[in-house]
Amino acid sequence: MYNLIFLCPPGLGKTHLSISLGYRAIEMGYRVSFATMDSLMHTLKTQEISRKSKGKMNRILSSSLVIIDELGYLPITREEANLFFQLISSLHEQASIIITSNKGLGDWTELLGDPALTTVVLDRITHRCELFNMTGKSYRLEHRESLF
Repeated sequence: MYNLIFLCPPGLGKTHLSISLGYRAIEMGYRVSFATMDSLMHTLKTQEISRKSKGKMNRILSSSLVIIDELGYLPITREEANLFFQLISSLHEQASIIITSNKGLGDWTELLGDPALTTVVLDRITHRCELFNMTGKSYRLEHRESLF
């Protein structure tokens, strides 16, 4: 199991790289799950009452690679941070994880709302992990048509 974290501002290709790696893993026969952090939070919170969410969680937990996109774009509650920790703990040593975020690792404490929880989450994620801190200009902004 090996993890990847892509950190950078929007528009530099974090999601594109993650999906490309996921697609390649599927071609190689691995089971891959992809979720935005927002949809993942919904699934985690509703898995006990929704058959659809329970099925999604079962697929995630049985995947070889789990891609979590957009960590940090939307604020999360204390309950959601605890659910995220439980998921990361369940995946640790069981699956590879790719996380994309516009927040640096130092900002994750604010995101998760608890220094101790953040330390444990980062300890599990960064164990056997490659961190990519990407810089540059937004591809979308650089290549957009003029608004006028």
